[in-house]
Amino acid sequence: MASKTGKILVVDDNQGIRRALEILLPIHFASVKTIPSPSTLVSTLEKFQPDVILLDMNFTSSINTGNEGLYWTGELKKMAPQVEVVLFTAYADIALAVEGMKRGAFDFIVKPWDNDHLVEVLTSARDKAMKAMRRSGPSSSSDPDPESAMFWGTSPSMKNIAKTLDKIAPTDATVLITGENGTGKDVLAREIHARSLRSGKPMVAVDAGAITETLFESELFGHVKGAFTDAHTDHVGKFEQASGGTLFLDEIGNIPLHLQAKLLRAIQSRSIVRVGGSEAIPVDIRLICATNMDLEALVAEGRFREDLYYRINTVHISLPPLRERKEDIVPLAQMFMERFAGKYHRPLTGISADAAFALKEGRWNGNIRELQNCIEKAVILSEGDTLSVKDLQIEPTLRTAGNALRTGGDLGEEKMIRGAMERTGGNISAAAKILGVSRPTLYAKLKKYGL
Repeated sequence: MASKTGKILVVDDNQGIRRALEILLPIHFASVKTIPSPSTLVSTLEKFQPDVILLDMNFTSSINTGNEGLYWTGELKKMAPQVEVVLFTAYADIALAVEGMKRGAFDFIVKPWDNDHLVEVLTSARDKAMKAMRRSGPSSSSDPDPESAMFWGTSPSMKNIAKTLDKIAPTDATVLITGENGTGKDVLAREIHARSLRSGKPMVAVDAGAITETLFESELFGHVKGAFTDAHTDHVGKFEQASGGTLFLDEIGNIPLHLQAKLLRAIQSRSIVRVGGSEAIPVDIRLICATNMDLEALVAEGRFREDLYYRINTVHISLPPLRERKEDIVPLAQMFMERFAGKYHRPLTGISADAAFALKEGRWNGNIRELQNCIEKAVILSEGDTLSVKDLQIEPTLRTAGNALRTGGDLGEEKMIRGAMERTGGNISAAAKILGVSRPTLYAKLKKYGL
């Protein structure tokens, strides 16, 4: 049994649950306190100073329309980032608990709970909090940004892009990156900057499509005090902030036509004039632009300036969608699994064969971003040491399953057949049709698995 150390605060409106935990938890913690609602949470946090908070997801008082757990997780991590929060949830709230972990919660416990599992999670959270306190600093301050690493994979298209990058990264050439949403355009832009001669200087990223038209010039070029009603002080724009380094203009295709001329002028002259000012300020930038739009088509339609298009298109890199680099899907998933297993304290060591099959056969219309979100959620929900199809909450398409059956593949074969039979209510003809196999083939497989 682990030594009795640390303090835990339980916040739950169910009196029976509080009483049960008041009996169980003192065996493992030096000090245990329970309160029925978050109404006294702030004052209790200051006085009791817990290492761990076991926080119910929902209370009788309707804070944040039923998402109290999410709300208070965010508040607690602001007030006391060193305190670990474990969410207490019902089966129906698991999606909220997953979101809570993404917002900083250590883990979640599902009611009704298993005592051994509950104690294991809570003591792990306590140990992490106390270890961080001994170091007097954040436990992950030296961890690299999980979004920053470029994954090249083995597909021919990505190998060609890597070769291009070797040539252009050390130069100041302007780069246009195109590709569908979620293909990693921003990650590639950071990779170019990191491998450039400007890597020691700032890279300033701007979502050009999110800037309102009225603030466009002020955000990019800055303004002087008094230039407009709310201009109380001088403001340095993104071009000046990036001087000496790299300016990354994302979603450049969304910039309105009449503002494109002002952008072109700044790019051509390598100087800007702040709103309300008259002085031309030189800027030294390396420009990288990105879009998911077809700029050539926009030029033909008169919605994007042709001279601006050629100015930003010195080097064009087109990132392929994930469905066109299927050999990279499982390795990418493995990388995300390892990353999130560490973040969410899961003992995962691999991906099951049927899960790998399902991943590879998926469409992934949201590309790498969708895959990453899928794996993150799967890791949070996982229970064993191997990521399964159940954890992923996706299934291979039944037609794909039929292809596997016809070619003798056995990746999740029994599971696929069961799924088809359940969907058709046991109708063999209908199941065979869905799977795209003959009735004799399906009969043989049913006999093989005793179905």
